Amino acid sequence: MDLRRLSIPDVLVLKPRRHADDRGYFMESYSRAAMATLGLEPVFVQDNLSLSRQVGTLRGLHYQRPPKAQAKLIQVIQGRILDVAVDVRRGSPTYGDHLAVELSADSGEQVFVPAGFLHGFVTLDPDTLVLYKVDAPYAPECEGAVRWDDADLGIDWGVSAGDVLLSGKDAVAPAFADFDSPFIYGQPEGDRA
Repeated sequence: MDLRRLSIPDVLVLKPRRHADDRGYFMESYSRAAMATLGLEPVFVQDNLSLSRQVGTLRGLHYQRPPKAQAKLIQVIQGRILDVAVDVRRGSPTYGDHLAVELSADSGEQVFVPAGFLHGFVTLDPDTLVLYKVDAPYAPECEGAVRWDDADLGIDWGVSAGDVLLSGKDAVAPAFADFDSPFIYGQPEGDRA
C-alpha cells in the first residue's frame, strides 16, 4: 500500500496495489496489517455506502462529537468525488485549514481522515458510490455539521453553488464561527466512552 501525506499531515491518501490483467484487476481494499505498518491502527466497526445520483450532490461538512468521534477511511467504488477535510482540533497548528482530494473508482486511492475533522464530499460524476469505514458507530445524539459554503473556510468545491444538491439538515447547518469544537489536538482519538 502506498502512502501520500498531505498539507495537513494527519490526513493521508492511501493507494492499495492493484493486480491487473486482461480480465480487470484484483485489489485488497483494506488490510488491518497493512494499515498498522503505516502506523494506523483504527478498529473499524461499521461500513457505510452512499449512492449519489446527481453530479453536485454535496454531503457535509459533518462530524460526530466525542465520545463517538469517528475516524474514516473513504473510497469511491463508482464515479468521482472531491473529498474535503477541515481540521477542527483546538490547539492544532492547522486549525481551520482544509484540504481537498479528488477520489475516483479509476484511481483506487483512499483518504484516511482521523477524528477531529469536519468531513464532506461533492460528487463529480452521476451515480457515484462512496464506501467508508468508521471506527465508531453512527450516534445521532453526537452528530453535527458546519455550513459547506462558509466564507471563513473558503472551500472551493469545484462546482457552482447553484448546482449543489443538499440535504435539509446540511442546508441549515451553522456557520463555522458558531462552531464550538469538542476536539483537542493531541488528545488520543481512541479516548471514547
